[in-house]
Amino acid sequence: MSTLLTRRLSLCQALTFICLLVSAVCLSSQPSSSWVSAWGPSEGRPARARRQLHYRNEWVSWNGWSVCSRSCGGGASVRTRTCITRNPVGGPCSGDPRQYKICNTKGCAGGSEDFREMQCSAYNDRPLVAGNSYRWTTFHGGSNPCELSCLALGHNFYYNFGRVLDGTACSKEPGDVCVNGKCLTPGCDLILGSDQQEDACMVCGGQNSTCLHHRSVYQNAQGAAGPFGYNEVTMIPAGATHIRVTDNSRNYLALQNGRSQFVINGNWKISVPGEYSVAGTKLLYKRSVDTWESFEVPGPTMEDLHVMVLVTDRNPGIEYEYWLPPDRYALFHGRSQLRQPHHTASYIPWDHPTTTTTTTTTRPPPVTTTPYWGHCGKCRRARGRGERQRQYCQKDFVFRAKVMSKLYRGEETRYDVQIIHTYRNRFRLEHREFLWVPNVCDCPPLEERRQYVLMVRRHINNEQTLNRILMEEDSYAIPYKPREDALLRPLEDLCSNRGPRPPAELRGGYA
Repeated sequence: MSTLLTRRLSLCQALTFICLLVSAVCLSSQPSSSWVSAWGPSEGRPARARRQLHYRNEWVSWNGWSVCSRSCGGGASVRTRTCITRNPVGGPCSGDPRQYKICNTKGCAGGSEDFREMQCSAYNDRPLVAGNSYRWTTFHGGSNPCELSCLALGHNFYYNFGRVLDGTACSKEPGDVCVNGKCLTPGCDLILGSDQQEDACMVCGGQNSTCLHHRSVYQNAQGAAGPFGYNEVTMIPAGATHIRVTDNSRNYLALQNGRSQFVINGNWKISVPGEYSVAGTKLLYKRSVDTWESFEVPGPTMEDLHVMVLVTDRNPGIEYEYWLPPDRYALFHGRSQLRQPHHTASYIPWDHPTTTTTTTTTRPPPVTTTPYWGHCGKCRRARGRGERQRQYCQKDFVFRAKVMSKLYRGEETRYDVQIIHTYRNRFRLEHREFLWVPNVCDCPPLEERRQYVLMVRRHINNEQTLNRILMEEDSYAIPYKPREDALLRPLEDLCSNRGPRPPAELRGGYA
């Protein structure tokens, strides 16, 4: 019996071995596929499951936004989307099926009832606690700002009525609202809970790639005002964003708008820290109890701003920075063709006719800060209403500038000026320019560190080797006063020979 069983087992083993050999040959004879599944090996998975793994679950497009939960004061709107399930074996679609945004942010009319207060008052005179009815008002001491906690008037208890309505403000930060019982903050895209933020160029979700950064330090020990008084730190052009100015001294920062009106710390009066309106945006002024102070302006500004300092002590340095669009940056901080430091050695400034054939050796004119008083007489001065209007219409540039320094070079005087405000400019100007005067007689008389209204022209010599700003002896040059500013502003419309106006970015370079 055992011998028979042993034979049968041996026969079975032999048949099994033969089947395995045959199946291996059959498999090896089949053409191999070069396709490899992106989902990895499929051993151990049913064929149906393997086919389903080729499809991913995905969202359909968002539905439209719902009606805003409030008509004013900031509400919430919701939109939804559906996940198409193509692969039940895989997980759900990643992301939220709902999205909320803030809406109707314009403030409600004066005297309107507070939104949270209105929700509490909706429960007035309703039997609630032990059959008693009460009148309710807002209670701000609850643990969750998105729960409707109301205080019973005339009693010392409050009651929690559950969630507040969507769109109810939940913090002191503007825009933070409750949605489904959660306090959400909107991003710059107005989506609640979004992490999108504006960059320095005021572009939502940007990378600071559409504007340029300017940073500097004002370190003048003593300005035009002397040891005490107001000195100008810098002019910040219109269109600037994310302006920040800081000081750490016993002096006081001040700011003027484009009309030379003080916004903070003007007329020897120190302003309280807080928020101020300026140039179509807000200014946040901060000052510590010791010496530190700063102000920030988010921008973009609608007009030039003039940073000032009320000097009462030494100046360790005032730091300021801001951002400008590339075209505005090039206009104010780019290189000017007009700002040339000196003549070429062989250039005769005013193209005097040559009457001699004698060969001479040309030397650069001497440079000095002390004039050589040769044939100087009384300066001719331009003044009066008629002269103001005539030169305003005829000259290439009309601007307000501060004289930073003066240098005598040969028979000429060169002024380094800081352009503060332009009324009329046919060509591009920089923040700093050189003015050339064809004499060393201080005509017109300009004093360093003072501000003037100047009417000057562009000068290009016959050889086209020089391109600069020329101020003649009879050029209109008047010390700046607010009254002069008021007299100049209407003149643009009175000029009859204006011709084609320059591009807007040149016309408003410093206006």
